Amino acid sequence: MPPRKRPVQAAVSDLSRPADPSQHLSGFAHYLKAECGLSENTLMAYQRDLTRFMAWYRDHGPAKIQMVDLGLLSQYLQDLHDHQFAATSTARHLVSLKMFFRYLVLESILPESVVELVNSPKLWQHLPKVLSPEKVDELIAAPTRMDRLPLRDRSLLALMYATGCRASEVCGITLRDIQLEEGYCRCVGKGNKERIVSLNPVARASVEAYLKNERPKLVKQEDASTPLLVSRTGKRLSRITVWKLVKRYAARIGASREISPHTLRHSFATHMLAGGAEIRALQELLGHASIRTTQIYTQVDHSRLKSIHEKCHPRG
Repeated sequence: MPPRKRPVQAAVSDLSRPADPSQHLSGFAHYLKAECGLSENTLMAYQRDLTRFMAWYRDHGPAKIQMVDLGLLSQYLQDLHDHQFAATSTARHLVSLKMFFRYLVLESILPESVVELVNSPKLWQHLPKVLSPEKVDELIAAPTRMDRLPLRDRSLLALMYATGCRASEVCGITLRDIQLEEGYCRCVGKGNKERIVSLNPVARASVEAYLKNERPKLVKQEDASTPLLVSRTGKRLSRITVWKLVKRYAARIGASREISPHTLRHSFATHMLAGGAEIRALQELLGHASIRTTQIYTQVDHSRLKSIHEKCHPRG
């Protein structure tokens, strides 16, 4: 008696992909790093977002990743909302999912990505905090001789405001990148994209004093690739340390508890626009991939003008 042929449906089932989508995360991480050239910080953010999604998927997802639909994705976004994720965090989670599902399409695991049909939540419902130029001056002058490394801390604050750099970008500046005589420095932003940022006189003077009087005591052996801003043990500053320093000096001058390293970046952008900078130029200075990200600062400036109008107009 000849052997029975397996039903076509059973054969299709055996050839289908395994149900657990987390098996593709390692390949996705390699794709992001090798082909997309994303930074380590961005890779870690994607990994955190997708790890959370996979944990939720195991409890609420269908048997196969191919069965994910808009209803399921809406449930996940609702779960993020129920756990009080901010709109910006929810949008980032959605971007992570879109990138992952695009990868699955490229690998022929999915015929198409249903995530592309999901719109991001409305961002920037609350305008970012901005310090006045006078308050920024107070913040930069806040480090004193009573602090452990006042010249380094002053250089850090002055650099962040002068360049609009992110905390991670400032931490990554090396001796080779800083050109004090020419008044500029090179920084590496998201996606390992390089850009040139200018240094104002305050930043130049602060860095010069730090390099001359404080940094030689912290670093014994160095070369052009040594980090500019270092800890008391001579190691590169971390983003957490930068965050703590900004918080400490903001509290010292009586600023809001909401002040963070990104506040100096927001202040830089807002003050540049108020001074007449064009939006496209500001996009380049901030290292934004999309002009839409930069346009939030036009709203901040308009809100400032509105408050001035209400305060000064006789019928305001």
